[in-house]
Amino acid sequence: MVKGNWAWVNQGYPLLDFSCEKAHNTARMEKYFNLIFGDPNKKNLEKLQKDVENITALEPEMQKLSVDQLRAKTDEFKKRLSEGETEEDILHEVFAVVREMAVRILGERHYDVQLIGGIVLHRSGIAEMRTGEGKTLTSTCPIYLNALSGKGVHVITVNDYLARRDAVWMGHIYSALGLTVGCIQHDGAFLYNTAFVDPKGKEDDSWRVNTDQLKLCEHRREAYKADITYGTNNQFGFDYLRDNMAPTMEDRVMRDDLHYAIIDEVDSILIDEARTPLIISAPAEESNELYRKFSRLIGTLDENEDYNIDEKMRAASLSELGIEKIEKALGIDNLYGVGESNLQHFADTALKARALYQKDVHYVVKEGQVVIVDEFTGRLMEGRRFSEGIHQAIEAKEGVDIKRESQTLATITFQNLFRMYNKLAGMTGTAETEAEEFGKTYALDVTVIPTNVPTQRKDLGDRVYKSQKGKWQAVVREIKERQEKGQPILVGTVSVEKNELLSQLLKASGVRHEVLNAKNHAREADIIAQAGKPGSVTIATNMAGRGVDIKLGGNPCTKEEKEEVLGLGGLHVIGTERHESRRIDNQLRGRAGRQGDAGSTQFYVSMEDDLMRIFGSDRVKGVMDRLGVPDDMPIEHKMITGSLEKSQERVEGHNFDIRKRLLEYDDVLNKHREVVYDRRRQISETYRDASEKIKEMILQLVENEIEQVVLFHTGEVVEVEGQEKVGDWDPKEIVETVQTIIPLSEEQKTELLALTFERDSDKLSIAEQRDTMIKTILELIVSEYARIDELFGDKKILQNIERAVVLHGIDTYWIDHLAAMTALRHGIGLRGYGQKDPLVEYKRESYHMFQHLLASMDREVVYNFFKTAKHAVNQKVQQEVLNRSLLHRIGVKMAGARKTSDQKLVKGADGAAETPVTTEKVGRNEPCPCGSGKKYKKCHGK
Repeated sequence: MVKGNWAWVNQGYPLLDFSCEKAHNTARMEKYFNLIFGDPNKKNLEKLQKDVENITALEPEMQKLSVDQLRAKTDEFKKRLSEGETEEDILHEVFAVVREMAVRILGERHYDVQLIGGIVLHRSGIAEMRTGEGKTLTSTCPIYLNALSGKGVHVITVNDYLARRDAVWMGHIYSALGLTVGCIQHDGAFLYNTAFVDPKGKEDDSWRVNTDQLKLCEHRREAYKADITYGTNNQFGFDYLRDNMAPTMEDRVMRDDLHYAIIDEVDSILIDEARTPLIISAPAEESNELYRKFSRLIGTLDENEDYNIDEKMRAASLSELGIEKIEKALGIDNLYGVGESNLQHFADTALKARALYQKDVHYVVKEGQVVIVDEFTGRLMEGRRFSEGIHQAIEAKEGVDIKRESQTLATITFQNLFRMYNKLAGMTGTAETEAEEFGKTYALDVTVIPTNVPTQRKDLGDRVYKSQKGKWQAVVREIKERQEKGQPILVGTVSVEKNELLSQLLKASGVRHEVLNAKNHAREADIIAQAGKPGSVTIATNMAGRGVDIKLGGNPCTKEEKEEVLGLGGLHVIGTERHESRRIDNQLRGRAGRQGDAGSTQFYVSMEDDLMRIFGSDRVKGVMDRLGVPDDMPIEHKMITGSLEKSQERVEGHNFDIRKRLLEYDDVLNKHREVVYDRRRQISETYRDASEKIKEMILQLVENEIEQVVLFHTGEVVEVEGQEKVGDWDPKEIVETVQTIIPLSEEQKTELLALTFERDSDKLSIAEQRDTMIKTILELIVSEYARIDELFGDKKILQNIERAVVLHGIDTYWIDHLAAMTALRHGIGLRGYGQKDPLVEYKRESYHMFQHLLASMDREVVYNFFKTAKHAVNQKVQQEVLNRSLLHRIGVKMAGARKTSDQKLVKGADGAAETPVTTEKVGRNEPCPCGSGKKYKKCHGK
């Protein structure tokens, strides 16, 4: 643990605001702390070395075992864990077994430093290992150890190629030890083929990515059931979101519990991509016309005849007559039918917009837009929108343009996704500079692992120039001189624009070179393969940084070619500009001097570069001008280099502060997400277990609603001349509300009205009258439930409808809630002008919004269940039909998202990685988008 030591000391204390000055002070305090108490990283390594010695002591014993005996160790370890031993108890023996199996299968033996890295990973830490030190092999020991529990291990990589390569390459070891390996890819899911060919002794490494070693799964779930599953952060994230939108437990693919994850290039995923949420969205194009259509229809209805307005409760409900009129106008059988594309939602929002929201009271129309009026201050709330589709319905009512937006169905940040794992670890070549953030955000300590062979790379001092023109001239001159000697050169640029500028300068100077950037990424593998050849010059953006292995002499190369390059000093890396983050600079440096090879690096900086210009280089540049320093004369001074690094520290601190603040906001939504997803899971599990808990839940929700309605419309109890009297008593409103839940006969209406008019306090007290009324209504509800149950005959069909209605209510309002929370987040910053903390205001308002969300979900079930069930009885809808109709929006579209999201990531708002739900028609003979592998006509198109 280095650079994060001070963060470790402060664990348990509130995170203070992190400013640029704070970053500098923290680093300085940490330096003094280490001088007094010693380097904690060094002390930690000394402790870990003792573990390594214990592992090595077991090596002779393991060498005596055959491959089959080593494999049998897996069953032995599992048995010992089941009998009460812990993973720490068997750690040394497990690591010794994996090391020996790697020698037998791959011909590669774990170095001691790799074992140290593996122990750090097992103990939920981050192992910083230099480029080329073998992180992939390092991870095998902790992966195997944690997979013995049978709970599944996820190995997260930054791209599909690495996930596929590592699953095959390391799959040889795991398979030989009796464990299964899965791999999640954008184009499907795969399992490691156990009928592998022994790769040991092969000269080339083509066997690592041999596609024959992976076999396609029929369903993604198979890969997740494997003991070890490889995949990218995006694939795991989207699968998590889609699982929590699945209509049944059978449609989920991931395990129920997120046990242990190892993240490769952990700084890239948990730091660089922390501000990039994953989003599953659907186009809302066709809904705009529906809002207009229903606005026109509602305008033709009459109050008290076609719909009822309860002004006290700010509620509006359609009557049976009103529903019939809408059905006739639309030419459909039932507005609440399971196959009517959520039309009832548009009817309800249009009715509320017409009946409950008044122009110039609740909103105004300004410059063709509907703007909310704050009911407390009377001020316009620019940029805010009513949730649950109300705003669009009002826009339709007023005849203005309906704002078309993609509808967010689900979203999560990588920060909250990976914090859900019971155990988390990571490895990278550059984590030290961000150790404080890893410690405070993820509770992960950073340990810097020493190299196996002492590094020979020479990191030369920065060359600082007065102007960019002088810098580029010096860079071209340096490249030309080194190329003439035959030394391979890698030049890093910060952008495609600078990349192409340097290429033009080199062409003008007659320097042969290759260009690697986003425009020609298709040739990346070929360019990198030749980047280590004698005399080669490669100009690259950050694409040539993280994870790129440039082999000296080229790939493939002869021993003589490699020795020739080593004799010239190895690969020379030139950085043409300092990045905002020191990690990116270090990644570029890491391309040279791999595994003890020779190499050198140097950065060329000008006072006109963005980093220098922003952080006050004017004074230094002014001194250089007064001294008459030529543009192409470099200055190499520790003071200037130190100033550069301090500038980078300030930027890193600023970015940390931004990520920390964003996480605080996202944590609020994450709490909502956990509650909603947990409710969804409970419904799906109850349905799978075929219990009657959903029925009990629905009846409880109805009872709660009835109690609220009765209490609301029976007024307050007052005492007049010593007797209890009631104030506002409205029996008619109670009966009308009950009728919107279940159909009532004239006899039942009369019975209820009679009950509510028994006001003689000598017979019944007010409380007793209320109880009698509630009890009578609930008896009618239970009777109606029993009648529907009897009509269906098959309980499974009714349970399916119960599940469908509840999930529909959850999903519909959760989607609207996401949109409302996004709007709140975008506008809450303005509260700061009123001397209010935006975060506190956000938490306060979001709490009320969430309570409203839960209430809306419950009301959706109460007022729609019996209508939907009635339609299903009349239509004699079978379970299969119901599955593909009401749940079509939730199930098939989410399954389609599982396919389309894997095809291409689209940048959404705020740079979010967004995946759209497919709305294209699927051919009958095409594969079903749910991923089952069956034809559409035999699956969801049945």
